Amino acid sequence: MPDTEGPTASPHSPSILVTGATGNLGREIVARLAVRGARVRCLTRERGAARPGAEWVAGDLTDPGAVRRALVGIDAVFVIWPLLTSAPAHALIAELAAAAPRVVYLSSSAVDDEAAEQSDPIVRVHAEIEALLHDAGLRPVVLRSDTLASNARGWASQVRAGDVVSGPDMAPTAVVDERDVADAAVAVLLDDRGRLGAGPHVLTGPEVLGRAGQVARLGAALGRDLRFVALAPGLARSRMLADGRPEPLVEALVAASERRPASRRVTDHVERLAGRPAGTFARWALEHTAEFR
Repeated sequence: MPDTEGPTASPHSPSILVTGATGNLGREIVARLAVRGARVRCLTRERGAARPGAEWVAGDLTDPGAVRRALVGIDAVFVIWPLLTSAPAHALIAELAAAAPRVVYLSSSAVDDEAAEQSDPIVRVHAEIEALLHDAGLRPVVLRSDTLASNARGWASQVRAGDVVSGPDMAPTAVVDERDVADAAVAVLLDDRGRLGAGPHVLTGPEVLGRAGQVARLGAALGRDLRFVALAPGLARSRMLADGRPEPLVEALVAASERRPASRRVTDHVERLAGRPAGTFARWALEHTAEFR
């Protein structure tokens, strides 16, 4: 059975399962749901890794037994799919279909509904998971997020070491604060009457930025002259592998850097769902300077 730490929510509160609960976005969602009085359960790989005040179930999304246990008594599920293939998702979706909770799925704003083939492996997996959820009759609420601002944390060691951040370049997008995505996700998770609609809701920040623009704004927040140096795909691949990143992830990131098109799209979907405009990357950087010092 799930373990519980901290105060117990009202028996009339919605019961919500959060996957990816210990990640940059998941932590924000769990905290907000707890404040709103929801009964929160987390599916985590490590015992006791979930946030205090939430229940936890040890396991991951590829373990049908763990998923089945985690879904007992659950009203809604927030799903983040962590793998670079959709094949293992069939077992997860079978469990979701059997339990029939409301499903909120975090997808990518790069998914192109009109394309015969998605731009790169990461986007292709998101599109496949969306299709599998729909085909199972789950009628998911789909949140298509743009690049999360929290991805910039991956530059922290380079920023501490010097004034140059290097890596594979990515097409510019309207980078979105993960806290804004969390607010939007909580709104739809608690929307048990479906008034906010099934989407897809495309969550963006207010400004389109490439990596050079993000690094410059981070430098401004730190009072430093930081710059971004784009690496050729081969060099980016070798450096990421040398850093210990898994080869499938490295290949997917390189493919995304080469194939994913730029997007000038800026939406008001964060405001529609969360009730306030999305914040800027510059604000995010100012509020996270301690992580880069």
